Amino acid sequence: MSLTASTGPLGPKPAGRLNVELDPPTGSVILWDPVPQRIRAFVGGEAVVDSERAVLLHESGHLPVYYFPEDDVRMDLLEPTTKSTHCPHKGEASYWSVRVGDRVVENAAWSYRDPLEPVSFIAGWIGFYWDRVDEWFAEEEQLHGHPRDPYHRIDVYPTTRHVRVLLDGELLADTRRAKALFETGLPTRYYIPKVDVRLDLLEPTDTVTHCPYKGSASYWSVRLGDQKDLAWTYADPQHDGEPIRDLLCFFQERVDLELDGVVGARPQTQWSK
Repeated sequence: MSLTASTGPLGPKPAGRLNVELDPPTGSVILWDPVPQRIRAFVGGEAVVDSERAVLLHESGHLPVYYFPEDDVRMDLLEPTTKSTHCPHKGEASYWSVRVGDRVVENAAWSYRDPLEPVSFIAGWIGFYWDRVDEWFAEEEQLHGHPRDPYHRIDVYPTTRHVRVLLDGELLADTRRAKALFETGLPTRYYIPKVDVRLDLLEPTDTVTHCPYKGSASYWSVRLGDQKDLAWTYADPQHDGEPIRDLLCFFQERVDLELDGVVGARPQTQWSK
């Protein structure tokens, strides 16, 4: 998550309080934040952008987005299109497609040529849709999912709290050896050693997701009703996820998580059903 998404302070459902009133998406705060890393994006093996001057645009209710000065973009690979969109906070955006050889990625990039006055600083800078580019790199490390937010944090602490996971009254896990993962804008997640999980009730699926901070997660379904991808694990985590390597975590949005004998309310997130 980030400053501006989910329960972040500038997001649609902030967990904390500010001394000013924001009402995203009708109200919006925009932060134009310089990026210290070299950022590159590739399409068909060609670097469509290679920049040491990238900026992250943080906007209330949205994940951050990279923007680049035109001089750092391969404009010879971009073709203007007729598409335009209107943002009430930034103005009118115009679009380009990316052409690399015979491949064309439609409306992959955009720019605000004449932005609204409060955000005049974005004039002429170019953004790319994350999923319309094949690969993203910060320095020499490949990025996944979305740009890493410098204000996003992960802390993992071992805990001896009694953690039990239940589904429709059936016990799925029982441990006092969990790792509690605290991640900006998300519910606290409890990662559990597999020896404390009823693996006989779980089966792996072919689902894989990518977290910009923790790496690639693989998923497990529960053989109780139709409960696909109810738990996940990071077998080969990135930096921030190393303490949870090979541990299992359950979506407490869809199970009952009991801490020291108390069942908590199921949080409402994009993973709720």
